[in-house]
Amino acid sequence: MCKAALLLIPVLLGAQTRLSEPLARGVKTDDRITALAKQAAANPSPHAQCLLAKAYIQKMRETVDFGYLERASKIVEDVLARDGGNYEALQLRSEIGMERHEFAAVAQYSTEILKFAPNDPWSWGMLGDASMELGRYREAKDAYTKMVSLRPDLSSYNRLGWYQFVTGHADAAIELMRSAIAGVSEAPENTAWCLADLGGMQLKVGKLANARASYTEAARVFPGYYPALAGLGRIDMAEHKDASAIENYKRAQAAVPLPDYADALETLFTRTGKLTEARKQRDFVDAIDKMAIASGEKTNRNLALIFADRNRNLARALSLVESEILVRPDVYTYDALSWVFFKLKRLDDAQKASVKALELGTPEPMFYDHAAQIAAARGDEAAAAAYRAKRKELNPL
Repeated sequence: MCKAALLLIPVLLGAQTRLSEPLARGVKTDDRITALAKQAAANPSPHAQCLLAKAYIQKMRETVDFGYLERASKIVEDVLARDGGNYEALQLRSEIGMERHEFAAVAQYSTEILKFAPNDPWSWGMLGDASMELGRYREAKDAYTKMVSLRPDLSSYNRLGWYQFVTGHADAAIELMRSAIAGVSEAPENTAWCLADLGGMQLKVGKLANARASYTEAARVFPGYYPALAGLGRIDMAEHKDASAIENYKRAQAAVPLPDYADALETLFTRTGKLTEARKQRDFVDAIDKMAIASGEKTNRNLALIFADRNRNLARALSLVESEILVRPDVYTYDALSWVFFKLKRLDDAQKASVKALELGTPEPMFYDHAAQIAAARGDEAAAAAYRAKRKELNPL
């Protein structure tokens, strides 16, 4: 993007004309898309087009149907082709880049915008998001703190809360998430997202009753919300309420067929003696991977963890996570890398990656489970005992 185009951004920030947006709380995203599409057809201005693109992005978040993201991307590309300095389109380009895991590019986009619009909270948020995924935690904190100072709302508190959790401050994270939930959002899914995030944090630090309440509220705010249903399934699974866990995971899977849900159902069906059903879930994970291979997907740490947990397809798991670490070198990818190395009996490599995963003190029980097994396999019983104790301290279940 040229300097002349960037110089237009402060002007656009103040001069943007607002259309009559159908964004009242409670309006369904499908209805919003229909109204905005009609509005954009009647008034094909860049602003109208960007509103429609924004609605498509929201629908993608609700359904994980990336066809909606492609529609949004096409609109944004068209707007920028006509007006390379259009502020709304530049914002949306960053948002689309985050969804595509183009983290380094998003960091660059946001930095460029902030040179000329230093009081833009959204670009500070995008810079923070990209920095988190790139493992640049100091930069992420600075960006999120600036965003909160400019616009203390659901979006900024949610981000700073996630930073606090990843960097080992669970209590502060939970309080910030509560502040986020108290904020007003035009989209119920955004509030449900924060509630599900809060439930995940509470679950990981052993507050199961609180986590259940958060997930239940998320499912109430946005009925059928798949992260909330899966969260309830995880709690039921931990409490050995297998029938309820299966029902919740099946509902989540019916909404969005993620491999993580199929893997959990394989475990639950095996545990309840339904081996044919368990095999179907394993086959479903393999089918997802085949489609990913056919589409050229090279990064997927979640799938790598599933394969490592099951001790199968380890070469594919290594390929997926080694490709991901190149573009997403955060603590979660380092943990996945450590676990795949462990299953491949590359214990020194596993230990080095595990140290990177643990360096922030992130309260993730899985990290300490993995670290304990790696240390034990290397003959370091003292370290293994310390990791097991830390894991029990976080969450005894």
